[in-house]
Amino acid sequence: MIFCDTSAAVKLYAPELESKRVKLLFDKEDQVCLSELTRVELMGVFHRRLREGSWDQSQFLAALHQFSTDDLSGFWTWLPLDQAILQAAAKIYYTLPRTVFLRSSDCIQLVTALHHDFAEIYTYDRHQSLAASTFGLKAISAS
Repeated sequence: MIFCDTSAAVKLYAPELESKRVKLLFDKEDQVCLSELTRVELMGVFHRRLREGSWDQSQFLAALHQFSTDDLSGFWTWLPLDQAILQAAAKIYYTLPRTVFLRSSDCIQLVTALHHDFAEIYTYDRHQSLAASTFGLKAISAS
């Protein structure tokens, strides 16, 4: 069982250099866990690719269809985004060292991993990878 963020999950739907490695990693796991936040973030990534012209309408719809198929088949294990996680994420900033760059969505991803007792997070997000150790988490990219 692994926990991954949006930057890792999107590699199944948008061909990128690391896509094959991520697919192999995910296929050998019994559970690939995601925060419910990832559902919204993936849609945002898909739409950004359409808006910016890197995808045409058919590629956009194909990604939506594949994601929906994967979701309905139970490929993803969704971890709820509840009040405890949101409160903990907000409180992180009280004591976060001023040198740590941490976007709010990345904070939610990291707190979700902690809340569900993960020691690692699979991510390709540079800022999130750098901040992970502040949370006691190890950031891993499938290689």
